[in-house]
Amino acid sequence: MTTIQQALEKAKTLQQVSASAQLDAELLLASAIQQRREYLFTWPEQTLSDAQLELFAGFCRRRTRGEPVAYILGRQAFWDFELKVSPAVLIPRPETELLVEAAIALLTDEGLTQARIVDLGTGSGAIALALAVTNKHWQLTAVDNSEQALALAIENANALKLTNIEFRHASWCEGLAPKQFDLIAANPPYVEEGDEHLRQGSLPFEPLSALVAKDKGLADIRDIAEQAKHCLKKDAWLFIEHGFAQKAAVEAILRHGGYDNIECLQDLAQLDRMTKAQFRF
Repeated sequence: MTTIQQALEKAKTLQQVSASAQLDAELLLASAIQQRREYLFTWPEQTLSDAQLELFAGFCRRRTRGEPVAYILGRQAFWDFELKVSPAVLIPRPETELLVEAAIALLTDEGLTQARIVDLGTGSGAIALALAVTNKHWQLTAVDNSEQALALAIENANALKLTNIEFRHASWCEGLAPKQFDLIAANPPYVEEGDEHLRQGSLPFEPLSALVAKDKGLADIRDIAEQAKHCLKKDAWLFIEHGFAQKAAVEAILRHGGYDNIECLQDLAQLDRMTKAQFRF
């Protein structure tokens, strides 16, 4: 019989594909035996059933091929909750929490207790759900042009029992009411076609349509900046996540579009990651 400790030892082969091999193995094994990760440290001599061992081995084979742990498990932690994910959506990343934090700070500072907010390209719903959880009086609209992604976001919202969020199957601001929103947030595709990063890490497994944009990765950002102007209230805000090398280009797009009060924020790695701008009109 194989114990928990022995199974984790065998899984050290994951070091070939992952910089976090030990953590990956622990998460996969905990899922295979339907226990919390802490259980592995408490009961290292616990033996595994044949079914559990087979399931864990299958998980490890998938990880060895490079498949992200989040897709193998079907879930990913974000903000202070867990999201269901699938290859139909991007895996939510810690960098996106920067956008959520900045949006909460701005809305709170401006005293917008009844704000109307849009999350464009919501995917799993990460941004919209984090904002909806933070303040039940904020009304969220989550938009995505993928029916699969939207179904997953709705499932995540239901799991959190949220009632202050609605979902729209549309392309960016299509069909949104004019001059109604206090803040529009977006994490659009911004990777340039052919970028070498698309062959690295988890990206080969993630939906290309949510990653890649034309015009050196700026096409969707340009579309959003233009469309958002017609939906934002006077002096309302647009928040856009973007690539670390796109700060100047994004600022130029926003300034040309009539936005001001433009500021780029950095992520925890001190990389330019998100730009916010105000539309006065």
